Amino acid sequence: MTAALAAAAGAVGFSHSALSSPTQANTAVNLAAASLDNGNLSGITTARIQARQLATRDSSRVALAGNDTNKKQAAAAALAKARAAKLNATNNLTAKRATALLAAKKAEAKKLRESMNRCEMMISGYHITATFGQGGSRWARTHTGTDFAAPTGTPIRSVMRGVVIFADWAGPYGRQVQVRHADGTVTWYNHMNKFSVSVGETVMAGDQVGAVGSTGNVTGPHLHFEVRPDGGDPINPIPWLRSHCGLNP
Repeated sequence: MTAALAAAAGAVGFSHSALSSPTQANTAVNLAAASLDNGNLSGITTARIQARQLATRDSSRVALAGNDTNKKQAAAAALAKARAAKLNATNNLTAKRATALLAAKKAEAKKLRESMNRCEMMISGYHITATFGQGGSRWARTHTGTDFAAPTGTPIRSVMRGVVIFADWAGPYGRQVQVRHADGTVTWYNHMNKFSVSVGETVMAGDQVGAVGSTGNVTGPHLHFEVRPDGGDPINPIPWLRSHCGLNP
């Protein structure tokens, strides 16, 4: 506050401490102007102008402070919105990946089921020389499988997907491979001249397990094929191949 303003205020009974606000300052100036003579009018007018300038300056500062607060609030809101959008995008991406993974697992499971049920003929270029249950001097008991005669070295293949549980010499059966399938059925491949698999190996339908030979008790090269549900007693392979695999030897 200028000396003139202070003098004007003192002239009308206002102390310096009472002029703490622009409104009080204006009131003091107005009262001082009414009580002083014309010779002091110019000083009082100057004091009034300065007081109003102070009030305007204070108002501007308040307005600027308000603008800064609004800007900070707007910036905080924009940041929160951006973070929410990023989180939403991340959640959407995670959901899409989970959906894709689930679809892939379902496709793999379907493929596995199809591979388990798919069948392939064990041998090609054959002719049947002995059937299941057939009797005769060639066997100690009735025949326990079906004989598929073919040239030595002809590939012998697994009829279905499964796991090799035996691959070794088996007395009168010669070189033998046994494959256990998903439903517990075990298929036997006998009289081979060589093995193409080992115990514990997983084979698919059509995978080679060995080759036609004349090992064991035989009269010529052939595949002696047996089917044993749950690894038990043998059954007639021909009806099983037809009903279980859709094959018609």
